[in-house]
Amino acid sequence: MNTMKSFASDNYAGVLPEIIQALLAANTAHARAYGNDELTTEAKNLFKQIFQCEVDVFFVFNGTGANVLSIMATTQSYSSVLCSDVSHIVTDESTSSESVSGCRLVPIQSNEHGKLDPAAVEEKLGRVGDCHAAQPSLISLTQPTEYGTIYSIDELKQMSLLAKKHDLYLHIDGARFFNACASLNCELKDLTTDVGVDILSLGGTKIGLMFGEAVVVFNKTLAKHMIYKHKQCMQLFSKQRFIAAQFNEIFKNDLWRKAAVHANQMVQILGKKLLKYSAYIKITKPIQTNAVFAVMPKEWIDLLSEKFPFYVWNPIINEVRLMCSFDTTETDIEEFVSVIEKLYGLASGHL
Repeated sequence: MNTMKSFASDNYAGVLPEIIQALLAANTAHARAYGNDELTTEAKNLFKQIFQCEVDVFFVFNGTGANVLSIMATTQSYSSVLCSDVSHIVTDESTSSESVSGCRLVPIQSNEHGKLDPAAVEEKLGRVGDCHAAQPSLISLTQPTEYGTIYSIDELKQMSLLAKKHDLYLHIDGARFFNACASLNCELKDLTTDVGVDILSLGGTKIGLMFGEAVVVFNKTLAKHMIYKHKQCMQLFSKQRFIAAQFNEIFKNDLWRKAAVHANQMVQILGKKLLKYSAYIKITKPIQTNAVFAVMPKEWIDLLSEKFPFYVWNPIINEVRLMCSFDTTETDIEEFVSVIEKLYGLASGHL
């Protein structure tokens, strides 16, 4: 089997060993289907404890499904969703949200760190009540952003106040939400319950689950129709206990924090090592979670990616994204940097 590690995505990583064991333990007997099992009940109660709120939880297959369900829950077919122009729902989920919900995504130019400014959002809130215009219903933020940067608690509070001022819902696309919480050294509730989030797409796969995400509903006005929308958007898993078992395990002994802290720390190490080659490599975004964005020579990208796959984020300026996962090691980083050292030596005439 190929033992290659990559810096492409935490989606490339395997599964946490503890998750494998949890899945095996859940596989020992029959259980009621469609979430009517003991493991799902246990998980939902655990969510309530962790978020310190009477949340409703809906397990789904994948991140796109989580976002589609969240948008379906908070919009009508004549609604609009205000989001960043670099958000995942705009750039990497095809037209799924729009085609399934019938609503319109309104991309708003983000700042240099990939975050939405409240003033920029408010500029898009005109024509309310005008039947000729899509009606704003939801603000969707990505936490952390596609650039790996983080909305602070204060920034989230400001956006929540803006949403409430205009009678909008606030959604968090949290595919890497655990990494954001680990970076801020806070609890999950601090970035959700306490700041007034209405609905959260909570990622599991990228932190080390085999499959499965969760839609966490904080606003009780949204919960009424969720069971029907859950089925309607084809995200109701019959053997739901296998998703629930994984979330039970990831919450056990703060396993999520251990995995996220490690991935974040590995990226910090990688970023510091890249600084040595600043004559050729320029880090373009603040390193706040488990991603490094950097510009490097095109020929370096071609040679490096042969052995260590990663994504070219912006081919026009040769900007790449390098990501670390729960299973990234310092040895992996050393091997990657050793190739850069050779390329640097050749480019600078030291070899």
